[in-house]
Amino acid sequence: MVQGNTSYDAKDIQVLEGLEAVRRRPGMYVGGTDIKALHHLVYEVVDNSIDEALAGSCDHISIVIHEDDSVTVQDNGRGIPVDIHPQTKKPALEVVMTVLHAGGKFGGGGYKVSGGLHGVGVSAVNALSEWCEVQVKRDGKIHRQRYERGYPTGPVEVIGQTSEGETGNRTTFKFDPEIFKDDISYRFETLAQRFREMAFVTRGTTIFLQDERSNRELTFYFEGGITSFVRYLNRNREALHSVVFVEKDIDGIGIEAAIQYTDAYTESVYSFANTINTIDGGTHLTGLRSALTRVINDYARKNNILKDNDPNFSGDDTREGLTAIVSVKHPDPQFESQTKVKLMNAEVQTYVQQVVVEAFGTYLEENPSAGRAIVSKCLTSARARDAARKARDLVIRKSALESLTLPGKLADCSERDSTKTELYIVEGDSAGGSAKQGRDRHFQAILPLRGKILNTERARLDKILGNNEVKALISALGTGIGDSFDIAGLRYGRVIIMTDADVDGSHIRTLLLTFFFRYMPALIDEGHLYIAQPPLYRIAAKKQVKYVYTEAEKDKLLKEMGGEKPSLQRYKGLGEMNPSQLWETTMNPEHRTLLLVTIEDATEADRTFDMLMGESVPPRKKFITTHARDVRNLDI
Repeated sequence: MVQGNTSYDAKDIQVLEGLEAVRRRPGMYVGGTDIKALHHLVYEVVDNSIDEALAGSCDHISIVIHEDDSVTVQDNGRGIPVDIHPQTKKPALEVVMTVLHAGGKFGGGGYKVSGGLHGVGVSAVNALSEWCEVQVKRDGKIHRQRYERGYPTGPVEVIGQTSEGETGNRTTFKFDPEIFKDDISYRFETLAQRFREMAFVTRGTTIFLQDERSNRELTFYFEGGITSFVRYLNRNREALHSVVFVEKDIDGIGIEAAIQYTDAYTESVYSFANTINTIDGGTHLTGLRSALTRVINDYARKNNILKDNDPNFSGDDTREGLTAIVSVKHPDPQFESQTKVKLMNAEVQTYVQQVVVEAFGTYLEENPSAGRAIVSKCLTSARARDAARKARDLVIRKSALESLTLPGKLADCSERDSTKTELYIVEGDSAGGSAKQGRDRHFQAILPLRGKILNTERARLDKILGNNEVKALISALGTGIGDSFDIAGLRYGRVIIMTDADVDGSHIRTLLLTFFFRYMPALIDEGHLYIAQPPLYRIAAKKQVKYVYTEAEKDKLLKEMGGEKPSLQRYKGLGEMNPSQLWETTMNPEHRTLLLVTIEDATEADRTFDMLMGESVPPRKKFITTHARDVRNLDI
C-alpha cells in the first residue's frame, strides 16, 4: 500500500458554492472545454427559446455571432419573469441566471414540454462566460442585468419601454477564455446544421442565424416539419415511395415519425426528444426500428413473399436504404446526461412502436406497389448480408489458417501497445517505399494501397469484402467489419491517411473516408482517424531549407526572402520525397501536421457523402461549380 502525506478529515471536504462547481467541472455541465462544448453553450441558450416555441409562445428566434466571438440569442417568447422570487427574495431573472437547478420546467406549470430540464443550462452558460447580459421585454418594460463570470454586476434595472404586447428575451454572452483556453471559435456550418434540425422538428418557427465575422446568414423555416427533413436527406437518392408521416399523442407524449425507403445501401435514421438531437438514440429509436421490422415481416408473410421455411428479415435487412426521423415531445424526458445524447424513458419505446406499427402497416396495405418495392429491397439486402457474412467468415478463417498473419504488403511496427502505435495508409508503392524507409519502425506501420479502393457508397458489404485493398485494410486494423466490428481489436491508436496533394490523392482520401464513415464510424467517433499534411513546396536558399504547406505560406516566405533567389520544388507526390524528407515533414511527431477527422454532425455528413459519392450526378456537379473558387490546392 502506498503511504502519502495527504490528510482526509472534515476540513478536506470541499463544498463548491453556486456556479463555482460549473467553472471547476465544466465537463459535467457542457461536456468539456473543447469546440464541441463551446457550441453547446449556444445550444443551451437557444434551447430555452425553442421551449418557448414548443409552449406556443414564440415563433421567431435569431442567433448572431459578433466579431468579438460574443453571441446574441433573441426570441419573441414570454420573457423570463422579473418579479421577486418568493423563496430567494431576488428577482426571478437573477435566480434563473445564477442559481443551478432553477427554472420554470420542474413543476409543469410554465412548460408542458421542454428540452431544458435540469435547470442548469443558461446558468451554466453564464458561469462559463467572461460576461453575459440579459434583456427581458415583459409587462411593457425592458429589464436588464449584466453578469461577469456568473455574478451580477448590479441589480435588475429598467432601461426602457416596449411596444404594445412586445415580449421576449435577448441574451448576449462571451465565452470565458480562462475556461476555453485553446484557440477555438464558433463554426458557422456547425451551428447552421443544428438550427436547421431544430427548425425541421419545430415546424412553423423561424430561426435566423447571422455571422458578422464572415457576413453570412441563413434563415430556416419548414412548414412541413420532419417530412421536409426526410425529403432534404433524400434529395440525391431515388425514393421507392412517398414519405410516410404519422403524428399522435399518447398519455401526453407527442410522437412524430417520417419514413421513406430509397435505393441507397445505408441507413439514415435520426431521433429527437423535445427538439434535441439524441445522437446516441434511445427508447424512441428502438421503438421505431422494431416497429418497421415487425410490419415488414408481417406484410411479407401475409402476402406470401416470405414462405413458411424462409427466415424472418433481421433488423439490419429492414434498415438498408431507410431514411427516417422520429421525434417525441415528452413532459418529463429522462436523458442519460446533461448533454442529452440518449433518451431513457421506457414507456416511449412501447408508444412509438404502437404508433409506427399502426401507421406504417396501414400504408403498406393501402399502397401494395410500395410494399412490394420495400420487401424486394429487404430480400436483396438479406441475400447480400448472407453473402457478406460468408465473405467475412472467409476472411477471418483465412487469417486463422495463416496464424493471424497480416497482409504481406504491411510493414508492421515492433511496439504492441496500441495507444502508442500508428498506421499510415499510403497511396502507391513508391510513396510506400519512401514511408517504409523514413518511418520510425518502433511505433509506425505502413500499409501501401495499390490504385483506388472501391467506392463503398455504391456497393453492398458483400462486394466490398471482395476487394483486395479493403480486405488488406480490415486485416491490418484488426477490428473486423459490419456486425463483427469491435473497436477493442484496433491494433493502431492512430490511423493516418497519407495521400498525394493532387486530384487522385484527394479522390483516394475521399474513398477511404467514405469507407470509414459508413463501415467503421467508431474510428472517427473515438478520435482514431487522421489525415497527414505533406508539404507542397521545398524552398532552399543559402544552405537553408524550408518546407511550406500552403500557397499562402509559400508567398509569405518568398516575400520575406526579398532579394534572395531560392530554388523552389513543388511536390506532386509523396514518392518524389526521399525517406528523410518524408520523415522530417510528414511523419516526425515533433514537426508534422495531422488533421483529426471528426463528424460534428452525422446528418450533414451523411448527406454530403451521399452527394459526393452516390449515383446522382447533377448535385455533385452543382457542388463542384459552387465551391470551385474555395479550393486551396488544385492540380491540372
